[in-house]
Amino acid sequence: MKRPSLLFLLIAAGGLWILAQRYEIRGIEDLQVVRNDSVPTDVGALPAAKHTETIRVASFNLGSFGPEKSSNAAVMEILARIIREFDVVAVQELCSTRPEVLRNLMDLVNETGSHYAILMGPHVDPSSEAEQFAYIFDRATIQTDRGAAYVIDDPDGLLSRPPLVGWFRVRGLPEEEAFTFTLVNVDTCSDQTHFETRQLEAIFYKVRDDGRNEDDLIMLGDFHLDDQKLGTLKEIPGILAAISGTPTDTQQTAQYDNLLFQLPATVEYTGRSGVFDFLREYNLTLEQALQISDHLPVWAEFNGREGGGNPAIATMRGVTQKR
Repeated sequence: MKRPSLLFLLIAAGGLWILAQRYEIRGIEDLQVVRNDSVPTDVGALPAAKHTETIRVASFNLGSFGPEKSSNAAVMEILARIIREFDVVAVQELCSTRPEVLRNLMDLVNETGSHYAILMGPHVDPSSEAEQFAYIFDRATIQTDRGAAYVIDDPDGLLSRPPLVGWFRVRGLPEEEAFTFTLVNVDTCSDQTHFETRQLEAIFYKVRDDGRNEDDLIMLGDFHLDDQKLGTLKEIPGILAAISGTPTDTQQTAQYDNLLFQLPATVEYTGRSGVFDFLREYNLTLEQALQISDHLPVWAEFNGREGGGNPAIATMRGVTQKR
């Protein structure tokens, strides 16, 4: 059931959009999704669209990003460089109630002339510095409909961190030709990962079939499991884990992070994906890298044109997208 109030705050100078739209569920099976079409799709002048044949979608657990980390100039510089590697980044573990912490990061990201903005969900617990989810995206290549973004509110405590759902479209092409997709940003609790993963399977279907006719759904984030242990998520017909058999923690010991989507629905997937090892990319020591995050970003590449991509990818599983 949709809560009656919608709180939306824009800090225009920093490209910071804070979203606090929630959809309450009593048990995952009762999830209802209602779009708020009265909310405009963008704010302020858009930069000129930058046509790109492909886009890179990433997930990055920032590792308790708060005032202490944001006060480290070297860490902030590397974080800004990492974000600019991708068109849209789903981030986890934003842990600060101080808006200047994120505004400073966005200023660094954009100091080279880029046009990134951030779409955020509310704190899990508004009275504390609990985790927030967010999407950081390049407004030159990606646009979002803020009215289609929402937080899954879970009063029964089935999930430790309610996922943030966002909708995006590639810019630089006619709207009817541009790739559109839904992202579901997740971070399971390491103590109850298997239980929460079972809830994520139901959320995948509910969000995909929420009435917007958007079949390209990418669930991404920190699953605290490798791609062989995703439980019922792996039972979704045609589901593909973009990262397989590769560690995603900075110490290269375990796989936690991933991007999941269905084939042949998301034919736009080019077959290219990976783990961005910023330790080696920027010639850092392990100690330096761990100051940035104990997770590495994971990414997948998609064709910018709706229905475009690698035909072999579309048929590799030989299944439909429905269960």
